[in-house]
Amino acid sequence: MPVSTEKHILVALVVDRPGVMSRVSSLFRRRGFNIEKIAVGAAETPHLSRMTIQVLGTQARVEQVRKQLEKLVDVVKVADLYDDSVVARELALVRVKATSERRSEIIQITNVFRASIVDVSCDSLAIEITGDEEKIDSFLGLLRGYNIKEIARTGVIALTRGGASPLVVHRGPRTKKGKE
Repeated sequence: MPVSTEKHILVALVVDRPGVMSRVSSLFRRRGFNIEKIAVGAAETPHLSRMTIQVLGTQARVEQVRKQLEKLVDVVKVADLYDDSVVARELALVRVKATSERRSEIIQITNVFRASIVDVSCDSLAIEITGDEEKIDSFLGLLRGYNIKEIARTGVIALTRGGASPLVVHRGPRTKKGKE
């Protein structure tokens, strides 16, 4: 029976200091994981950042990496949102060629996807779209026929649905082995 490789979203609270992202990505590299998507930003707790990392792997391999990630000095807490019900979103900015003949078609597609035009020039439109991965992929698929000039896409960000977060920190950042 083949081993199932699934999409996992790992979220980690990390101390906000230089080199943390490098150490985290090195851990994944050493374990033979390709990070599909990664997004990092400020967390609700001062001096902490939230990393959202999307990887493909078996449940056992991802759990092994999650445990090793928790052992890194600057990592406060890690959760795998694989089994949880999550709200996950991405952002994409797309510049598409927009001749006067095709501009109205592109605007209609943009409206159907509830995207926004954020820049207009004589020969192109820049469009912002947010949503889940499938929505953005579908939008880009439709725009491919209009000559996409440029795409900038964030990594996935995610929260669990409903009540408490698996990353709630009730006190300041922990230190390991006497380090800060």
